[in-house]
Amino acid sequence: QVQLVESGGGLVQPGGSLRLSCAASGVIFKINSMAWYRQAPGKQRELVAGITNGGNRNYADSVKGRFTISRDNQKSTVYLQMNSLKPEDTAVYYCNANVASLRTSDHWGQGTQVTVSS
Repeated sequence: QVQLVESGGGLVQPGGSLRLSCAASGVIFKINSMAWYRQAPGKQRELVAGITNGGNRNYADSVKGRFTISRDNQKSTVYLQMNSLKPEDTAVYYCNANVASLRTSDHWGQGTQVTVSS
């Protein structure tokens, strides 16, 4: 069984920064892609940023230039550095990983709340 545990959310003022972390544990042979999604109240879950095992990154247009995704394969951890935060970034942020375990499948974290407000 694979588990993803997120941390780092909280309340921050507009223009501030937060760093989210997501650590994978369990029976893991290989972690393929990792990503961060978010879901605001009344909206669909959307992709924020993704990173492949080889380090290729992609970002939603709304966060380009402000957010940076990275990963530490030794620690099975993915990070999301969020700078210049805006109120519209307020959402529950979810970690996603495509993991080769006993079988290859997608796994989700429990979510962490990010609130940007003055």
